[in-house]
Amino acid sequence: MQRGPGTQSPGIVFDCDLGNQIDDVLALALLYGLDGKGECRVVATTVSKPNLKSAALSEVIGRFYAGEVSAAFNATGRTLPVGLASAGTRAEDTPMLSVLGKRTPDGKPAYTHGIERIADTADPVDVLRNALSAQQPANAIVVLTGPASNLAALLKFPYAAPLITERARLLVVAAGAYPEGNAEAGILADIPSARKLFADWPGPIVAVGSEVGDAVPFPGAALEKGFAWTEAHPVADAYRAYRPMPYDASTTAMAAVFYAVRANDNSFRLSPPGSISVLDDGRTKFTPSPSGKHRFLIADPAQTSAIQKTYIEIASAKPVPRAPRFRRPVQQEQAPPTPAQKKQ
Repeated sequence: MQRGPGTQSPGIVFDCDLGNQIDDVLALALLYGLDGKGECRVVATTVSKPNLKSAALSEVIGRFYAGEVSAAFNATGRTLPVGLASAGTRAEDTPMLSVLGKRTPDGKPAYTHGIERIADTADPVDVLRNALSAQQPANAIVVLTGPASNLAALLKFPYAAPLITERARLLVVAAGAYPEGNAEAGILADIPSARKLFADWPGPIVAVGSEVGDAVPFPGAALEKGFAWTEAHPVADAYRAYRPMPYDASTTAMAAVFYAVRANDNSFRLSPPGSISVLDDGRTKFTPSPSGKHRFLIADPAQTSAIQKTYIEIASAKPVPRAPRFRRPVQQEQAPPTPAQKKQ
């Protein structure tokens, strides 16, 4: 998609429950790969799973693809602080989080990060609000691939609705099944928040159901080819740790990221407009309506092979050197005072 002079590529706000589904890891890989191609900018990552290791894995993937992390004002780091939900009971360690303990042959950590305590993360609502505030009008896209807890909390913040309406052009939600199907884990984890999100989000929503992810699986065999250029690849290690190999992963979250950035590619089809509601048992219900603000994504069997190939190529691409997002002000050297200045 062509952009006019002075217009930035869209800023992507990515909210997930990293550590529960391998699809989230694959989606982050795809997102950073698209960032490296200049098609978007990753402006925020927030995690609804209250586990420090989940936030650490998000930072590891960010460092791997985009460089060092720094939250300091005027810092030169490319990636931003990870927003981590801290309310509730600490979530369990899942197998894929074990990649954080991987060591190199000489005993050093294979992956570095700066998250050891809750103070090393940020409040997710603050991260979301600040990221949206920093974007040009209608140039942010929010992608949700886990429970709606963080976004529902954002909606409770004063003036959230006007901020979202002004800065976010679209919310893409990887949750549910359409037009009908079984309840999905991300919604079951927090049904009240999912209800609030679909009812109160002020802008348009495109939902990506599990049927879309199942239609375009990510082949596990791709790890031995595209990801083999380095012995320490966090995405490949997480994929192997998530489930005994071989297996092909569903790609619902990847489809959400892909559509968010490349909506004009017509790789997927869209349903007619309507409204999505969440039933008591966690299932989603789509009601057609010409005035509705919700749609759902539809997989096109004719595009499956091309989409799968694109997923592999972008997610497995080597990191692209990035320019810093922020630059420190250049200190100007002052000329020595003139005789006239000395007399003043």
